[in-house]
Amino acid sequence: MTRHLGLDLGGTNIKWVVLEGDGSPEVAASGSLPTNAEGGPETVSARLIEAGGAASTKHGPFDSIGLGVPGLFDSATGRVTLFPNLPGLWTGFPLRDRISAALGGPIAMINDARAFALAESTMGAGKGASIVVAMVLGTGVGGGITIGGRLHLGAFGTAGELGHQTVMPDGPMCGCGNRGCVEALTKAGALAALAGKATAEEVYEAAARGDETSRQAIAEVAGYLGIALANTVTLIGPEVVVIGGGIAAAGELLLAPLRAAIRERVTLVPVDRVSVVLAELGSSAGAIGAALAGRDQSEVRAR
Repeated sequence: MTRHLGLDLGGTNIKWVVLEGDGSPEVAASGSLPTNAEGGPETVSARLIEAGGAASTKHGPFDSIGLGVPGLFDSATGRVTLFPNLPGLWTGFPLRDRISAALGGPIAMINDARAFALAESTMGAGKGASIVVAMVLGTGVGGGITIGGRLHLGAFGTAGELGHQTVMPDGPMCGCGNRGCVEALTKAGALAALAGKATAEEVYEAAARGDETSRQAIAEVAGYLGIALANTVTLIGPEVVVIGGGIAAAGELLLAPLRAAIRERVTLVPVDRVSVVLAELGSSAGAIGAALAGRDQSEVRAR
């Protein structure tokens, strides 16, 4: 029985899971600890090492280790290139080497949204489909594309940034440096501001009670998301579109207008055969995807 560790670096918590098995892996153990992100790269890397070491002591040894991260990195060196939502001087930080040296093995790094996509397409809502598009909505907007069970990362390892499509030319500035990205218009903070609430969670709760301002805010956000997903469906032709993250708590208030936008805007793909569904793996998806990335990389090394 093979065993694979997945670590998911979040702004608030570091989550970890242990997967057992290769063909049809199952979650054997899981846990979390606070990230202490305000401490910057040194503190956060120490927390990752602490999480991995604790999991290894109790559930190891592991055949592979994967690390999901909230941003972009150089796939050749493992150095951070952009962590827009974590405080501190992250650019250039040798995160992969730091964790690898401490935990004593190679680390497969993967963007956290891509990890979500890999997890949901392998073990979640997209299981069994040949082409899956997954979008995760929260502090930012990320995503990923899997084809034949494998992530499509493009020539430069960065394909799948669904949240950084331009949907409003000359719109608000995005953390990536572009204007009018779907992320800038639909992230949790933007939704809360539209509804006049402190948090996105308050918007969902108010909408469920029938608050019209909150419902209109969700509808506006869904409109921009619908444009992005319609573009993606036309370009990729997936069988399943999986929606996850905090805003997915809005349920059908979000999914119904997304499905309507795809029906309205997509004319070259049989939209009646494209399912738009909620994610199934919850907050563990990122760590599960990281573990799967580690497993996949270990299989490549073994060939």
